[in-house]
Amino acid sequence: MKVLAGVAAALMALGMTGPVASQALGAEPALTLEQRVQRIEDEAAIRVLLQTYTTKLVTRDFDGYVELFTPDGIWNNGPIVHQGRADIKAMLVAMFPDTPADYVNTDSYMLVSNIVIDLAPDGMHAHAQSRQLSIMRGEGGTPTPLLSGMYEDELVKIDGKWKFQHRNDITLMPSMAEWQKRMKEGVLMPEKK
Repeated sequence: MKVLAGVAAALMALGMTGPVASQALGAEPALTLEQRVQRIEDEAAIRVLLQTYTTKLVTRDFDGYVELFTPDGIWNNGPIVHQGRADIKAMLVAMFPDTPADYVNTDSYMLVSNIVIDLAPDGMHAHAQSRQLSIMRGEGGTPTPLLSGMYEDELVKIDGKWKFQHRNDITLMPSMAEWQKRMKEGVLMPEKK
């Protein structure tokens, strides 16, 4: 470490700073201020995308939800795979049949946390990981955790907007088998008491 600090001091004494000094030390070239600001803006936009996903899902805004994906985007949960906006929308309609146009959700919400974003050097692709916790109305209206999991996302920037290219929805609690059984039985949330 002392050697690198000494080399850095010598390069600075020679007037070699920024990208030139980084390259001389064998490191990746330093990002310009504009590039650093763009990365911050991209990370913020991806965080908004992850949060908007939960909002569109719990409000059952199916059209808004599918617009968050690329036209050929993939959503999967274990062996269940849906590709393309029409297929993904059909999945939502099947999960939440007979949703009225003026639907207001007073039964559930989702929390997204532990977001980690890895932007590709090209600035057009990213990988993200996050956790989710679904809260449903339980007995007596008490908020009750029902489902938790994580997301593994491959993202792409199209026309300046970040989209899901592939969202892998990984169920953790209850187990995948338990969740699939609930889905088949149509038991997606507890009945109102």
